[in-house]
Amino acid sequence: MKNPGTLLLFCGPSGSGKTTIVRHLLTVRNDLAFSVSATTRPKRENEIHGKDYYFISVDEFKKKIDAGEFIEWEQVYQGLYYGTLQEEIERLWKENKTVVFDVDVQGGQRIKNIFGDRVLAVFVMPPDIHELHRRLRARNSETPESFGARIAKSEKELGYADRFDKVIVNDILEKSLEEAERLAAEFLDTKH
Repeated sequence: MKNPGTLLLFCGPSGSGKTTIVRHLLTVRNDLAFSVSATTRPKRENEIHGKDYYFISVDEFKKKIDAGEFIEWEQVYQGLYYGTLQEEIERLWKENKTVVFDVDVQGGQRIKNIFGDRVLAVFVMPPDIHELHRRLRARNSETPESFGARIAKSEKELGYADRFDKVIVNDILEKSLEEAERLAAEFLDTKH
């Protein structure tokens, strides 16, 4: 890649609050830009193509895999793919932005391995497993089958926290947002 820049990576299980933290950071820092991931999952009612995700077909996703267009990708569940497009990162670096990721744990590990010390990898976790279950149920966006798969995956992902640079336990949202702001500022001050 040309002109490698810095990256902030927020990972954690579904329901941990990583998306809320990332959205907050994007409102308080104008030097950040969100890396929009590609996915084959159906668009939810409140989501916008190109802002929340690039919603593409499984066939199109597989063509992009074959063409080497992804930095990382994963089949998260049967027939459900997520990935980070190389062109998305390059586009944001050309705008002199620090790229911010909100990705699953496996994708986060791949990004960390590729970019090394140019990325701050933060793991966001709920205060406990019961709160995680409550948050996922409150979304009311899953079928019983997909909810069970998401719970199992989320519980497994909690074991990855020690593989990240920093951990935020998202119990009290305001404190978690302040912690994310502090971590981002400390990291970016050392890189610029």
